[in-house]
Parts: sequence; C-alpha cells; structure tokens
Amino acid sequence: MRKLGLIGGMSWVSTRTYYEHINRIIQARRNPHASAPMLLENLDFTDLCGLSSDEDWDRAADILIASAQRLETAGATALLIGANSMHKVYDRIAGAVQIPVLHIAECVGERMAKDGVKNAALLGTSNVMTESFYRQRLVAHGVDLLPPDPKVIETLDRIIYNQLTCGKVTRDAERTLKTIITVKEQEGARAIVLAATELELIVDVDANVLPIYDCTRIHAEKGAAWILGDD
Repeated sequence: MRKLGLIGGMSWVSTRTYYEHINRIIQARRNPHASAPMLLENLDFTDLCGLSSDEDWDRAADILIASAQRLETAGATALLIGANSMHKVYDRIAGAVQIPVLHIAECVGERMAKDGVKNAALLGTSNVMTESFYRQRLVAHGVDLLPPDPKVIETLDRIIYNQLTCGKVTRDAERTLKTIITVKEQEGARAIVLAATELELIVDVDANVLPIYDCTRIHAEKGAAWILGDD
C-alpha cells in the first residue's frame, strides 16, 4: 500500500472523520486487522479560522505549503487537504510539492458526472459557496449550481464555525439543515453537495430527500483508493 499524507486540523473534528473513513475502507478492502499507512499533520485551526484579507490567505498558504512539504519529506506519496475552504490556495500548495495533491472538488465533480447529476445546490462556508475556486471545478464537470442565498450563507457560517468545528452538534442545527435542503429541492436542486467537511455531522447522508454528495466521504474514498493503488 502507498503512504498518504493528510493536512488536518481544519478542524480536528473533520480530520477525525477523514481518518475513520479511510481506515474503514482499508480494513474492508484488505483484512479486519488492516489500517491505512498515513502521515497526518494536525494544524492549529486558530491560525486558519476566519480568514478574510489577502494577507490572511497568504499566511494560510504559507502554513499549508510548509505542512505539505514536511509530509512529502516524511514519505507521503500523495496529499489530501482536509478542508474545502483551504482549496482556495490549492494551486500554490500543489505547485510547492512534487507529489499529487488530490483536489476535493475534482473528486466530487467526477463522482457527480459519473452519476449524471446536472443540477445541484452547494452548501458550505461563505467562500466555498460564493467564490469561483470551488464552484468552477463542479461546473467543469457539467453540474449547474443554484445561486447562493445570502441568508443560507450566514446561517451555515454560524453553524459551521461556532458549533461544528468546535465539536458541538445540536438538534436545532440538524433541523435547520433539513429545512435548507428541503427548500433547495423546491428551488429545483436535484442533489446537494455538502462542501464543508463537518456538515455530515448534522446531515443524514444516506437518507435524505435528495441525493447527498458528502465531500469529506468522497475525498476520503479517493485517498483510500490512492493507498490501494486503485487511482
């Protein structure tokens, strides 16, 4: 098996989810005692939360580049960035190492194209929902995305940053997401893209009114496929 590097800590909650998903896949595919050969660097989310200015993002890029280079030096043969929003600086990170960096939105776009999904709603943090760095990757795979709703953006940012990234899960947040998804279906969405790595904590991915494309799970599956040489 090939060794995978994971840049985590954004948040530690979603990093735990990545670790569990990847190891469960390896266990199922190999044998009951198998575990994934991984290198994990858990960054301090304090330094990477609430970024807004160009200077903030430059600093974040420097932190993630240094992490990627450390993981490459330590023997990782490919990397995952364990956060949707941090793919804003993906090109700079991928350009700073000699190993593949598996892009989360590319993994999701490929899966949606394979399934023939043409129309979806994107749910995540404000920069993921409104900026082109993420949306364009899905559109390039033939997925038409509903326009972002400012009220939904504000609600999701509050839930993600004030609750989920801190490990807090509430019934109120679960009900809110269920309502948002129902409204998106009424607005014409035929699928939902969960583009925040913590949202699966409050959304039933396997039983919902619409097909749910959980970016964390799909990204982790791609990482496990790399480990197993199935890429």
